[in-house]
Amino acid sequence: MDVHIKAAHAPAATTYPISLRINGQQHQVEVEAWVTLLDLLRERAGLTGTKKGCDHGQCGACTVLVGGKRINSCLTLAVMQNGKEIVTVEGLADGTRLHPLQQAFIDHDAFQCGYCTPGQLCSAIGLLREGEARTVAEVRELMSGNVCRCGAYPQIVAAVTGVMGLADHKDHPDRPAIPGTVPA
Repeated sequence: MDVHIKAAHAPAATTYPISLRINGQQHQVEVEAWVTLLDLLRERAGLTGTKKGCDHGQCGACTVLVGGKRINSCLTLAVMQNGKEIVTVEGLADGTRLHPLQQAFIDHDAFQCGYCTPGQLCSAIGLLREGEARTVAEVRELMSGNVCRCGAYPQIVAAVTGVMGLADHKDHPDRPAIPGTVPA
């Protein structure tokens, strides 16, 4: 006996119109309610600098700036950001002139594989805007939501504190940071 099953045609998912200003350009998009800001940026806006690491808000690879504040874009729905200003790593430079933190990352060799670098940069810019970090230890603590599997933490901290103008990049003079190691 042949059994024929008709494929059920699911109704189209409801979409919502949202307006975002991404890296200085206005975007009007229609998104389903479940689309994260990360997926919108990568898959619909073509801005692949923002990385999908853990997709659970634990690694910081997806950090972007929303209204000048750093957020994990994998943990927020795109519809929640309607009307907001979004800055990704692609929007940090001013034309061909790098943002001072981008240049500091180069000067301090603050990246190895580079996967975490976009999130580290956006997080560091947010950190500077927050104005809460005044010491190397505070920079390290307030950047702790951004994981670097290569262990470039000493160089990342040196880049950030260099831009901050902290005279001494070491918070433990008797325990110098050695590039490529993670201080305990």
